[in-house]
Amino acid sequence: MLYDRGSGVGQDNAEAAKWYGVAADRGFADAQFKLGVMYGVGRGVAQDYEQAAYWYRQAAEQGVVKAQFNLGVSYGRGLGVARNDGEAARWYHLAAERGDSTAQNNLGVLYELGRGVPHDDSQAAYWYRQAAEQGIANAQYNLAVLYEQGRGVPKDPAKAAVWYTRAAELGQADAQFNLGVLYGNGRGVPQDLVRAYMWFSLAVTQSPEMPRVNLELAAQRMSLEDISRAQKLAQDWAAQNSP
Repeated sequence: MLYDRGSGVGQDNAEAAKWYGVAADRGFADAQFKLGVMYGVGRGVAQDYEQAAYWYRQAAEQGVVKAQFNLGVSYGRGLGVARNDGEAARWYHLAAERGDSTAQNNLGVLYELGRGVPHDDSQAAYWYRQAAEQGIANAQYNLAVLYEQGRGVPKDPAKAAVWYTRAAELGQADAQFNLGVLYGNGRGVPQDLVRAYMWFSLAVTQSPEMPRVNLELAAQRMSLEDISRAQKLAQDWAAQNSP
């Protein structure tokens, strides 16, 4: 819509919502989805989760993948509809089968927790992998945890390290912390206290609530020169990966 993007006309969210409404009422699926988004965030219309869920459903039933995902979120969080994990799983599954990476990760979480679907770590691992291979950091972390613990996949610290590394490089703090543990203990990777300290440092900087004891214990086993090297690696990584 021109009013939504401000293409050739001044951007006007209220006008955009009006015309999306006209098109949505006539059954245009993309307009239904976009109108749902506008109701969901309160852009151009008063925020109304019930209306958002209504329009997501209209679009989702016509096969709009993002609408299927958003409707899954609505059911998972109880936004505009009664919370229903089974319905969340159903809509996530439809979107996940069409390749939506966030839906794949969310569906994996439901299988891992047994919410809305039977508990099944193998299915959790399957869907985490689909999302992880599309670059979803949380899915990479979740898959690494399953490999580290041997749930749904054979226990394999080396594969856990691979997936923790991919998530850590994307800035996932829990993955950075767990990767530090693997380097500190030499599990799945060669023991490397400099790398352990680096990842612990990055994790606690991002998430101050994380325990600093691992960082302190690593430092006790390192020379001052090694600590300095680790700090420099962390600083360089942060500089290269700052928003």
